[in-house]
Amino acid sequence: MLPGKASDRGVTARDNRLFVEAVLWVARTGAPWRDLPDSYGHWHRVYVRYERWSRKVFWLKLMASLAGDADLEHMMVDGCIVRVHQHDAAKKQSAAEAMGKSRGGLSTKIHATVDALGNPLRLLLIPGQASEYEQASALIDGFACEVVLADKGYDSAVFGNTIQCMGADAVIPSKRNRLHPRTLDRHLYKARNLVERFFLKLKQFRRIATRYERLARNDQAMLSLVSAVIWLA
Repeated sequence: MLPGKASDRGVTARDNRLFVEAVLWVARTGAPWRDLPDSYGHWHRVYVRYERWSRKVFWLKLMASLAGDADLEHMMVDGCIVRVHQHDAAKKQSAAEAMGKSRGGLSTKIHATVDALGNPLRLLLIPGQASEYEQASALIDGFACEVVLADKGYDSAVFGNTIQCMGADAVIPSKRNRLHPRTLDRHLYKARNLVERFFLKLKQFRRIATRYERLARNDQAMLSLVSAVIWLA
């Protein structure tokens, strides 16, 4: 799935494996790019290549290719807040870079959709103070499944109608102020722990647990690479 192919001039991107291992080392340790061990090559060349693949949306395409083998019996959505490192805060247009001020400082919220086995299907980034249900419909757009599971933070009429229009059932606890609470299948709702476990797997990578990427595009790329590793685990 990696760029590079055989030609009359030889094989391009012969060191793809070493390059991906270098990026994964940075993702796992959370270390600055400058601290990349020499055995992986010069740090600046590795970073420039990583950023170029990010601009070409390759990392997202990699995860999307693996997600084509998803189990769509049901899907789960949830969000998780991560702190933004003070040295990597965007100086302007923080909202455009999916950064927002919350009680603990600058933060980013990762929204995820996972399949019935807990494997990632879609990841979205928004500022940390933004409401969860604003991105809910975008998380399931284009998918077809039987059931959508989410916590009560996603309980809204708009999201419920979106789930109904896709021919699925909503397993979402009702908020206290809902006039007509929906029936909840509590046994099926227990399966929602798979999306929580997915976030635990994500946060084993320190560059995900704390956001070090200044650009939302590069942070999305790092998330996509780690998600691809989770798919292959």
